[in-house]
Amino acid sequence: MAIYQDAMDTLKLTSRTFYLPIVRLPKGLREAVASGYLCLRAIDEVEDHPTLDGSLKAKILRTISLILQAQTSEDTFSHQVLESALMEFHDVLPEVTLRIGEWACLAPTFIAPRVWEATATMADRMAHWATNGFEVLSIDDLDRYTYGVAGAVGLLLCDLWAWFEKIQIHRSYAIQFGRGLQIVNILRNRGEDLDRGVNFFPEDWDEERMFAYARQNLDSFSEYSRTLPKTTFKSFVEIPRALAYATLNALERGEQKLTRKTVLDIVQQLDAG
Repeated sequence: MAIYQDAMDTLKLTSRTFYLPIVRLPKGLREAVASGYLCLRAIDEVEDHPTLDGSLKAKILRTISLILQAQTSEDTFSHQVLESALMEFHDVLPEVTLRIGEWACLAPTFIAPRVWEATATMADRMAHWATNGFEVLSIDDLDRYTYGVAGAVGLLLCDLWAWFEKIQIHRSYAIQFGRGLQIVNILRNRGEDLDRGVNFFPEDWDEERMFAYARQNLDSFSEYSRTLPKTTFKSFVEIPRALAYATLNALERGEQKLTRKTVLDIVQQLDAG
């Protein structure tokens, strides 16, 4: 119970976009999705770390990946090995990363290995991008990057819902959902990324084209979601999708991010509708 509450508290601190839809999920699915989110957030903090150089980021990410690949069950999970591997970075990495082993074992036993697989695979992809300096030159590069760090999250969600509710979600649209959300993040963090020498815009792309590409991916998923029956998955994606559109609108008005009041208003409107 203590780990569960720690996980929910950490989730609330790290993501206002996903905390609300996750805590509303039924027991079992809630822990599985929270586990996946926190594990992926843990490695994302390594990828985005402002002071670690690319080679060190890649070393940490690949170490996490290799340890996760060696796990078989929660009962025999190598917590000590993982903790020891991260010990030298204890003063550098945030708590959400240092406690990745705890988050990994939050998911129900049957589905936990799928969370580990997704995290290990994404860590390897992130290590590649950290090594090459996040060099995005073309739309193919952008698609590879956004698939690696977000589109694959959509695939994990497909598997979690197939396990829990026995529903099938079109995987290509799930990729577009993750890609659209990630491009919104790229636009929102544009200034910070440039300050650290990272440019996720393909050559000859301006903000107008990147805004259009974000909307293209979100719109495609939105059209598909209208065909879905009323399930917890449809309810789950409504909040992050609505916040993504609202963020695009705010950025186009010159605002830095959504206010807390705006977020709460959007959630209340969805609840009322």
